[in-house]
Amino acid sequence: MAVKAVLELAAVQNPGEITTTEIAAQMGLSQGGIFRHFSSKDEIWRTVMEWVATELHSRVARAAESANSPISSLEAMFMAHVAFAIEYPGVPRMLFGELQKTESTPAKIAVASLLERYGKLLTLKLEQGKSCGEVDCSISTEAAVALFVGTVQGLIIKAVLFGDVEYLRQGAPEAFALFRRAIRKSI
Repeated sequence: MAVKAVLELAAVQNPGEITTTEIAAQMGLSQGGIFRHFSSKDEIWRTVMEWVATELHSRVARAAESANSPISSLEAMFMAHVAFAIEYPGVPRMLFGELQKTESTPAKIAVASLLERYGKLLTLKLEQGKSCGEVDCSISTEAAVALFVGTVQGLIIKAVLFGDVEYLRQGAPEAFALFRRAIRKSI
């Protein structure tokens, strides 16, 4: 599968330098063989980013549904996102590379779509939290969504920067505890 091959390669090298020859070799194909499945490298990247968007959103949505309260849903989503980044360390590297491009690419569009759907789910959980009294009604939902995503991404950036996946595992509970304190209703 091309997605698996690209993610494995991105975990150990600069995603921008991955060639179709390397992807094909990782898949056990010739370079010509990969082009029987994909018309271009951009199509491969789009396919990978669409898979990432679908899989990550599916995991955080399942995590949200498995919890019994809005705050618990948010925590489950946070931990599911971190677990995804730990399982697929090539994904953050690819995302950061795509987001640096000034032009609109199919992969960048897939990431934007993910952020929109993810934001809607976070908004729903925050609004549910406000309705049941778990979340402070005076906070901006939009700001809380940005804080949530930024907190997860901050952990991931630091882990990628230092090549320390263990930092994600250890830092996630404390980081979410700070987020929870920021949004909780004062008693």
